[in-house]
Amino acid sequence: RAVARLARHASVELNVQDVKHLAASRDRLPRGTRLYVSHLPKQSWDDTLRACRAVAEAGFEPIPHVPVRLMESEAALDRFLERAVNDSHVREVLLIAGDYSTVAGPYAAVADVLRSGILVRHGLRRVSLAGHPEGHPKVALEEIRRAEVEKAELAKEAGLDTTFVTQFFFEAQPFIDWVAQSRAAGIGARLIAGLSGPAGIATLFKFAIRCGVGPSIRALGARPSAFTKLIGEYNPDQVLRDLARAITLDGCAFDGVHFFCFGGYLRTCEWLQSLRLKAEG
Repeated sequence: RAVARLARHASVELNVQDVKHLAASRDRLPRGTRLYVSHLPKQSWDDTLRACRAVAEAGFEPIPHVPVRLMESEAALDRFLERAVNDSHVREVLLIAGDYSTVAGPYAAVADVLRSGILVRHGLRRVSLAGHPEGHPKVALEEIRRAEVEKAELAKEAGLDTTFVTQFFFEAQPFIDWVAQSRAAGIGARLIAGLSGPAGIATLFKFAIRCGVGPSIRALGARPSAFTKLIGEYNPDQVLRDLARAITLDGCAFDGVHFFCFGGYLRTCEWLQSLRLKAEG
């Protein structure tokens, strides 16, 4: 039942190329599912807004990624948020710094946007932020933890209902430890576990290395030979069961799961539907 509940309320990420699958996914995801619209390299803000509009028209809730380091000015962010709210039915955004070596405008960090009050001025009352249970390859762990607490406090002061969505991982324990540390540090926001949907292991290794996934990446290597590592498929069933066990038996105070699809949006939707039906039946 816990697995079915997590699957039923899971959020899912899609990219602008996945928009063509929205109609098919309506039969596989509950209406109102939160769909995070990623921001790929070279993607325009117009691309993001068109995708968000399509998500809303399909009966889901669009939540666009906003890499703040790409915003060239306060006016640019102001225009984006105005169009997002008024034209694309956006009620929440995911603020991330973005792994860019240069800063295009006034926002070097997510905290800069939160301090500005610009979200509330556009009528937004909810915000998502990134969490990093296993740290970040380019930022010291102490700084990551300090920034998470700072962002949570700034969002709370602004009156924003806050959600932390974590980087993806392949073993539950680092996330469980992070939840305990976050609650002990006074973070009362919703904490959502980021997981990979079903995907080829070679694909996941590529993304995991690029995104700086921590020690849990070893779970991908638990195969008997190099050949099966290259051609094998990863299925998140086990880590999802471990999380369900943690929330029901161990009292782990997290609030749900989110799935990264790595180009396999519809495949992840189908897997979630199958999992719900199997668990509920």
